[in-house]
Amino acid sequence: MEYLFSYGTLQDLQVQEYIFGRLLKGKADAALGFKKLENAVYGRYPLVINTNNPEDKVAGMAYEVNETDLKKADIYETSAYKREKFQLESGDEAWIYIENSN
Repeated sequence: MEYLFSYGTLQDLQVQEYIFGRLLKGKADAALGFKKLENAVYGRYPLVINTNNPEDKVAGMAYEVNETDLKKADIYETSAYKREKFQLESGDEAWIYIENSN
């Protein structure tokens, strides 16, 4: 089991049902060293950028996922994002979708 950190649409229950076919089990957490930009992708969706400043923090949810869930989330998030693993405020590691600058 792994964690997927969501700071946006993946927190929506209807989106979870659509992508994963179920509601995800999660807990509130935060990504340290990140800032959230609203409407940054396609003028509509949020994006987090890594500032490496531990005082910057983005609140969200850490969801329990498996490898199949991550592949489904990758498709949903499109090539506008890339998935990388970071440590959360709780100490858990989670996958986070950040800007795909490629």
